Amino acid sequence: MENDSAVLHGAFLLANKLCLPSALSSLQKADWSRVGHPVVEAVREICGQEELNTTASCWKKKIVCVVWLKLLCGEAEEDVETSWRENPFFPLLNGLPEVNYVVLLELVRSLAAADVFANFLLRLPQSQICVELERLVHHVKSNPTREDDVRLFLEVWWELWKGRNYQKVGGEDSIEAMFARQFARLSSMSSSLSPQAAKRFKLDTSNPMTSSPANDVLYILLHALKDMKDQITSSDLCLQALSISLDSLFTALLIAQEVKLPTKEKMHMLSKAVSIREKNDGKLCPEIIQEAQSDLRASHTPSQFKPSRMTLGEALKIITDLTQFWLNSKLLAVDGSTNLSYYTFRLEQSVQRVLTAPEEAGLPETMTESDVQKPEMNLLRGLLESLVFPTIETTPEMEAKVTMNIISHRLEDYQSFALLCASEKSWAFPDEQLLDFLEKNQLAFQQHDTLLSLASTLMATLHSEAPNVRQCKKLMKITADIFSALPLEDKNKSLATMLRLSTRGFLGHSVPSAVSDGFEQELNMAFNCIIQGGGGASATVSLGHLNTAAALIARVAFQNPEAALKSCCHSAVFNKGSFSLMAKILQQLPGLRGEKRRENEAECNEKQAKGNRDEVKNDMSGGRLLCKCLQETIKTKSLLACEKEQLLKFLDLLMMPVIAVEGEERRQCFLPPQEVVNIFVLPNLSTAGRSLFDTELSLQLLHTALGADVQHPVSSPHWLLDCSPFPLLYILAQLHNQALRFWEQPLEGTVCHWSMDTKELLESVLATLAQVVGAEVAAAPSSWSRALFWLYNKMEELDWAVRFHLKPVWGEHFKNEVPLSLLTVCDLPEQEWSGLDMPQYSQGSGLLAWMECCSISDSLRTTMLSCLSLDQRRTDHVGMFSKGLLVALTQTLPRCSVSQWSRLLGTLRELITSGRLHVPFSLEYVDYLPLMDLRRFSCDLRLSVLLLRVLQLLCGSSCSDWLSANGWAHVGRLYAHAVREMMNSVRTKLPLPSSGAWTASASTPPKTPASRDSNPSCTSVKVTKPTIDSPSEAEGLKESHEEEEVETTLSQEVLFVLSQLFCHVQHIQVMMPGGRSEPLFLSSLEILSHYEAVMTAFPESSSPLESDNTRHFFTTITDNLEREEMKVVLQQKIAQLVSADAR
Repeated sequence: MENDSAVLHGAFLLANKLCLPSALSSLQKADWSRVGHPVVEAVREICGQEELNTTASCWKKKIVCVVWLKLLCGEAEEDVETSWRENPFFPLLNGLPEVNYVVLLELVRSLAAADVFANFLLRLPQSQICVELERLVHHVKSNPTREDDVRLFLEVWWELWKGRNYQKVGGEDSIEAMFARQFARLSSMSSSLSPQAAKRFKLDTSNPMTSSPANDVLYILLHALKDMKDQITSSDLCLQALSISLDSLFTALLIAQEVKLPTKEKMHMLSKAVSIREKNDGKLCPEIIQEAQSDLRASHTPSQFKPSRMTLGEALKIITDLTQFWLNSKLLAVDGSTNLSYYTFRLEQSVQRVLTAPEEAGLPETMTESDVQKPEMNLLRGLLESLVFPTIETTPEMEAKVTMNIISHRLEDYQSFALLCASEKSWAFPDEQLLDFLEKNQLAFQQHDTLLSLASTLMATLHSEAPNVRQCKKLMKITADIFSALPLEDKNKSLATMLRLSTRGFLGHSVPSAVSDGFEQELNMAFNCIIQGGGGASATVSLGHLNTAAALIARVAFQNPEAALKSCCHSAVFNKGSFSLMAKILQQLPGLRGEKRRENEAECNEKQAKGNRDEVKNDMSGGRLLCKCLQETIKTKSLLACEKEQLLKFLDLLMMPVIAVEGEERRQCFLPPQEVVNIFVLPNLSTAGRSLFDTELSLQLLHTALGADVQHPVSSPHWLLDCSPFPLLYILAQLHNQALRFWEQPLEGTVCHWSMDTKELLESVLATLAQVVGAEVAAAPSSWSRALFWLYNKMEELDWAVRFHLKPVWGEHFKNEVPLSLLTVCDLPEQEWSGLDMPQYSQGSGLLAWMECCSISDSLRTTMLSCLSLDQRRTDHVGMFSKGLLVALTQTLPRCSVSQWSRLLGTLRELITSGRLHVPFSLEYVDYLPLMDLRRFSCDLRLSVLLLRVLQLLCGSSCSDWLSANGWAHVGRLYAHAVREMMNSVRTKLPLPSSGAWTASASTPPKTPASRDSNPSCTSVKVTKPTIDSPSEAEGLKESHEEEEVETTLSQEVLFVLSQLFCHVQHIQVMMPGGRSEPLFLSSLEILSHYEAVMTAFPESSSPLESDNTRHFFTTITDNLEREEMKVVLQQKIAQLVSADAR
């Protein structure tokens, strides 16, 4: 750095010496050729031979800056002390001799630094730019005027037009920024200078873009060119001058906004320009392309120098005169030789722009002078149209070279050129050179549109007649690598677009086996990595692993969406525990769910009103590919129970709305519930026995879909309306009708294998579905009237009870139709109820229909209880009702689901409590009546006895062949459910102490109670009376003793009730065919466990003799069980029923 500065200082001192007896500060233009040689040589030595390198450019800027500031410092008469403190260029500037403007401008010309000079000019206020341009014009016009002087003028002019983007180059520490600060500092000193110096520094420090008559840059430049037209004697300089003039006219006066060129047109124009420059200069480099881009941009963007003094008419006249003058001088005659000038091409483009520019369109109001302008414009058009230009051709190879150079060197608008490169098929794509280029410049192609264009080009290549396999595989890998580098949002956009192009991606048609085999290997490797990395049975997956897994799936899905989704489905269903990870991955990739085609709201509402649900349904294509893949995955094999469970959980997670992309407000589900219903449920339910799923799995899917928390816009209908809701209701009603005959022998050809769990699920689904459809019908009854009557008429084929499950759908449109026999036992209003003559409900079957109604729904049960026709004052009526109810309950019990049975148990409790149902309670399992109050347990004991009587009747010889083995097992489960309910009722009446209380009682020696069956006098008990300090303590102690007595009595009553329940359960278990009811065995164990817990919590509840008798009695009862293993377990449990005193 110091050496270079010394060289520069020495050169200027030598030049100053050569000026003797004068100096550089008073140099004349004609003397520069004599004294400037040392300076030029020194600059070349400092910058080196390579003019385009960064160091040379920086030194060129610095030298021009320092010389200019040296000139300004001299004019401002700045002292050395101030300059040393304020000027960062002082070390370099202080060693230079005084100079004048001739030195500055001749140095700029000799160094070909017009761009540097213009760039510094652009940092000045516009008024000062005009001042500096006037100086430049004066210098150019002074003798001797050479073509190099004119060329400098034209180059500065055009660099000013191009330079708007260079104003932002560099930060506050750039040479341009420091120059601007020093210029402003020196200008602030003008007020303290002499009038002559102040005049030289009169600057406009206001907005540099403000236009005034003194600030018209275009006026100065055009008039200067007009004055120096005689100095332009070469054709090349003439072409340059006219081209710049026309472009300045076009950008300053003929357009008001930037002219946007398509990228392909830009590429053609740049290719022609670069082709000419390459032929003339012998090389193609990025700087040439960059300069051509800069010229192209400047000639299509409105100029920042808006005319204030120059009018359109005046500008047209000057340019017209110049064109006419040069035409007459034969300077505009273009040589048709092979070495065309770059300015020939530039002028051709400029002429075309002016000729095609609209005469008034887009012009500012202050510049519209149509009547005056048209003659001049027409005259100029005529002159320009007379010019003849040779045809300039370019080749695809040159276009490819230019495009690749722009992309690889990240030149202006390189991303648009990357998009063009990706979609251009005329370049014999793929070519080995282009593939290498793509591989090295992947970053430039990492945009959604560019990637999709590249993918389309690859697909076209793959599907051609004879693709190059190696090149195709390489391009496929490059494309996948580019996709993998995209952010998640762009990945999803690309996946959605690829899905729209082809569900099989790059492999959509027949491709070479080597390509498809390679993809299969990548697909398998991706899923192996996911599973081995912790994506198997692990319930929780780290965020890092999830993101990695999603990236792997996205990569293969972009190449072949269908294959990736199939693998996801296979893993979710058949790999244990992987359904959760697969669902989370897909939720991160909403692009794989596809896109919805939306029609306008009016059309959509019209279709809904007309009932054209199919048309609306076809607009929803979100998860169809996933559903198709899932169908193909499971159709080849029968699913195990665990695989069905994984399938359900997988679909449940996919129907769960989530925020897939960060920043979104609305949650969306990957798989819309309507897709699941339309694709999996409706076809399978309507073709039972010939479908992929059994009925139970279809119902489970429907139940899961109905439970999905889908966000609905307020005005939109429920998604279920896209799923043929009325046919679906009818199918479910048919299935429920079959379920009513649950234990009957199936008809020949029937393939439905029902379970009570399925029936329970069916009732739940039917109820939910009816609520949803009912709400939609109520909102628009006229729109659904035809469908409503169609469904009601279809119900006539089914059992009367099925209609009640669809009560929310009917609303108030229809009466409740029931068997006539029901009306004989129930006072129902005629305006709401009507009777039907049904053969299966003959005289005396009213209570059977009444019980069935009570089991259907809570509201219907309430109606039946409130309208029951029974005179409780007549004992014969109550007795007959109780006997009839016993028979009806026996008939109803086997066909009840758990929820229905729970309603019936509530009904029985209500009837017992209200005294309408008489159940005599006999002490069948005790030899004497215990002295205790059992009224609080009356309902539980009577209910237990009633169920015992029902089971005795059902297990009797007249009814024992009603049920199959599965039927008896179901009855056992229902009875066990009733026992649990009664146990819960007993527990609420005597809550057991907490474990802490048990611990405290265990640590305190228990009191020895006087046995009711032993002589109290035979027991020696030493009692220590507690010390009583106050009456309140005495009262508290008395209350404590009373509470203990109450708890002891209540615990004895609970033990008695539990013993009765245990005996009833054992009795029924022995009666049931085979005695193999597992639920009853578990109920017995539960009773014994609670019995033991009560004895432990309340030691005084049972004496040793009583507990011994109880153990003996329970053991005797269990001896009747057939299954030895059950008997052994129960008797082991019974042996643990030992009182606290006997331990």
